[in-house]
Amino acid sequence: MSFDLVLFGGTGDLSWRKLMPALFQAFKHGTLPEGARIIGVGRDDLSDLQYRELIRTRFDEVDLAKRPSAEEFERFSSLLQFVRMDLSNPTHYAKLGAALAQRQVDTVVMYLATAPSLFTTICEQLAAAGLNTAHTRVVLEKPLGHDLASNRAINHTVGQVFSERQIYRIDHYLGKPAVQNLFALRFGNALFEPLWRREYIANIQITIAEELGVEKRGAFYETTGALRDMVQNHALQLLCAIGMEPPINSHADAIRDEKLKVLRSLKPWTAESLTQDVIRGQYAGGSIAGNPVPGYREETGVNEASNTETFVALRTEISNWRWAGVPFYIRTGKRLAGRDARIVVNFRPTPHAIFNSQIGMANRLIINLQPKDGLELHLLAQAQDKRQNSNMLAPVQLALDFDKRFGAERVGAYERLLLDVIDGRLNLFVRSDEQEEAWRWVEPILTGWEADTQGPRPYASGTWGPSATSAMIARDGFCWSEEA
Repeated sequence: MSFDLVLFGGTGDLSWRKLMPALFQAFKHGTLPEGARIIGVGRDDLSDLQYRELIRTRFDEVDLAKRPSAEEFERFSSLLQFVRMDLSNPTHYAKLGAALAQRQVDTVVMYLATAPSLFTTICEQLAAAGLNTAHTRVVLEKPLGHDLASNRAINHTVGQVFSERQIYRIDHYLGKPAVQNLFALRFGNALFEPLWRREYIANIQITIAEELGVEKRGAFYETTGALRDMVQNHALQLLCAIGMEPPINSHADAIRDEKLKVLRSLKPWTAESLTQDVIRGQYAGGSIAGNPVPGYREETGVNEASNTETFVALRTEISNWRWAGVPFYIRTGKRLAGRDARIVVNFRPTPHAIFNSQIGMANRLIINLQPKDGLELHLLAQAQDKRQNSNMLAPVQLALDFDKRFGAERVGAYERLLLDVIDGRLNLFVRSDEQEEAWRWVEPILTGWEADTQGPRPYASGTWGPSATSAMIARDGFCWSEEA
């Protein structure tokens, strides 16, 4: 299958850090369809050869495992071309049209790796130039809007020139092998489904923690914050995967219909719950791995009086028969105690204890997403005490490391998603009504913060966030997994 992949923002950070390495990996593994051409688009005055050289130098900065040898890059670079464009200039789209007209292909992928403010302009100009053909697909990077109104405006404009089945709203978290395994765990095994409900599960915790600060993205982060950057998309998609009902089949719309039901079932916010169940924080100076690090307000591009949150923790519920009364806890932040993304499913204790054990000891399923990738099932076994009979229980665990089990067979997030776009698979992409429902649920939090004069709670870098986070979960009689 022949295809052209057009990278708007072809010289930008996302293109060389994520997209080009992913495309090279697919090329190296032989999964990139034959007849490929990759066209970088940008303002720079570059020839094809100069663009290839630029990408070659950028590859020196990516992970060693993803770097091509000189011979490999020589073969890969033959796929690369460059078109100089000012994306706000309508006449420049004729240049792109001329490049695409050089050959006939089965599929054209327009990947918008640009600032979101340009999404509507690019799509409108593609249509004006007649480049929104039936065999064209458009990929939109997050963040898709700043709030519900801006998200709707983007969806409306893009929907005027492309059909919903041509629009691929990308959330790279959905491409992670560990996240895809959430669906396999739930719907490919009969073991957990009978237990996946309020009668057996006490609470579910979703953590997405980073050790890094905002690095060189201070100016961007000032206009975004952790709620928009992580909760509205990544965290809520994980919650949907955990909480959704079994779809009728594996088709994209069947899966996305069930995720939409979860978003519509989330408990609405009230003035009281916004005060008690949502915590925002901002990292102060501290230490990571023994090295001192600055506070958020000391980072480049950040206002010294900034109230932008770098940490969010919240409590919510899914108001339906399966999950009524089960708290779901979400927390995400920068400069935390470790790089750790995981989902912890805490089961209820046995209804009648016949063994001696610590109060609150119960089964637990940990779904590790990063840096580890796998499952841990925490069980209780009879303790062995100096060869004497014991009535005590001791914790044991069964662990599965997916990287060790599958190794080189695993496909990276962006590689998976790019191949899905080329093949026309929508399963791992977000539909417009999903996205709007997520914004609708998040927006009262944003509105509440605008009226809150106290600002985010400071927390020391290298910790797990503000202490109020532990107090929030303790009100339900629970604790975070690292505190157990």
